[in-house]
Amino acid sequence: MPGINEVAELAGVSTATVSRALSGNGHVSAATRERVISAASELGYVVSSNASSLATGRTKNVGVVIPVLNQWFYSSVLQGAESALLANGYDLTLYNLGGGADERRSVFEHFLLRKRVDAVIAVSLELTAGETTRLLDMNKPIVGVGGPLPGVRTLSIDDVAIARLATEHLLSLGHTTIAHIGGNKEYERDFHLPTNRRVGYESALEAAGIPVDPELFQTADFTMRGGYQAAKQLFGNPRKRPTAVFAASDEMAIGTILAARDLGLEVPEDVSVIGIDDHDLSDFFGLSTVAQFPELQGRLAVEILMDQLHPSRRTQGTLNTSLPYELIVRSSTARVSNRRR
Repeated sequence: MPGINEVAELAGVSTATVSRALSGNGHVSAATRERVISAASELGYVVSSNASSLATGRTKNVGVVIPVLNQWFYSSVLQGAESALLANGYDLTLYNLGGGADERRSVFEHFLLRKRVDAVIAVSLELTAGETTRLLDMNKPIVGVGGPLPGVRTLSIDDVAIARLATEHLLSLGHTTIAHIGGNKEYERDFHLPTNRRVGYESALEAAGIPVDPELFQTADFTMRGGYQAAKQLFGNPRKRPTAVFAASDEMAIGTILAARDLGLEVPEDVSVIGIDDHDLSDFFGLSTVAQFPELQGRLAVEILMDQLHPSRRTQGTLNTSLPYELIVRSSTARVSNRRR
């Protein structure tokens, strides 16, 4: 098998230049890098991960920690991060905290500290002071996705503003009996996502002069099944059936659409429905939603890490970066029907 010396000789450069060109560490001109890559490809040279790690102190591996894996949002963030890491020549080690508090403790107290990683991405995890300290003590770059973390570069989404926008869309269509399917303390997540989305919903109603009605709120577990069950409770009330529903996730909103259809209600003629996420199935169901671009979140997190891992390409950035969101109107929302006024 050819070695680094053969690559250097064919490319007409030093072995140190070959190392910098193939690792991405240190300055190498674009023409030289292309010549080295071409020589390595011609010879079939493959960089030894062990040798590279010993020489640079880098493993070319990033640890990504997520709360659960079986929900669309988290898997989409992961997909965006993975594609960006691969494009930069990095591997990904996944830590799924779906097992609960004990699993989380093991990851932050043992696995991340023991595992050789160059950096860590924490997705939708409100790290404790102890967890943050342990990670910072590793002297590795950390990026948080989902909300601000003290002393850590983060990408955060304004869940209050997103929920308010979704509710204001329904208000603009003339709806005043608007229900909300969200979460309570049992389903509370890091960065208080369910609470913040309920706050946004209630603030939009209050700004429009509409009293918040507890009977128009149902809790669910952010799944289609949970949204379906919650919507059936709302639609089953003959005296206070809503003309519109804002669900705190697209999966619950899709469950709401299915519940309406099973009860003989037409969407949007009898009830308008809006969610949050822009789930892959949202377009199929004609679901109006507020998109929060999870794949983009994963890619942006990797960009920040790469800036920190490679000082030569580092750019100025704020400690916390606000993430974009966008209202997408489809066929599940419409002006309140005359028959429902």
